[in-house]
Amino acid sequence: MRILMMILFASSLYAQAPSASAPPGDAQNGRKLFENFGCYQCHGREAQGGLGTGPRLGPKPIAFAAVQRYIRQPTGQMPPYTAKVVSDKDLADIYAFLQSVKQPPPLKEIPLLRNSRTTDSPQGAALRRSPFV
Repeated sequence: MRILMMILFASSLYAQAPSASAPPGDAQNGRKLFENFGCYQCHGREAQGGLGTGPRLGPKPIAFAAVQRYIRQPTGQMPPYTAKVVSDKDLADIYAFLQSVKQPPPLKEIPLLRNSRTTDSPQGAALRRSPFV
């Protein structure tokens, strides 16, 4: 798994701008396909990745060519998705979905997480009483 993450990270460093060579796709259909093909099971519903599962794919995905190459011939634990399974159009739609994923807000902009340990907010008081913190 570490090797897969390192490969994806390294390829993202050398990737060109994602929109430069990506074919046009339908992000709304791509979201449906992402769920139908089961991508969310490892990469999360918003392509955010997860600890011990698939890496983060969005926002700001690596170049389309790198995504396509890896999906067709993965080197890690991911099964291959040939053109017979995921057509090039479907792949373009999935990539459009990955491009459409919004950047999450900074932690300091999430009221529940903002200074919860140091403020007198109800959430902060609850955290201070919690035996798990």
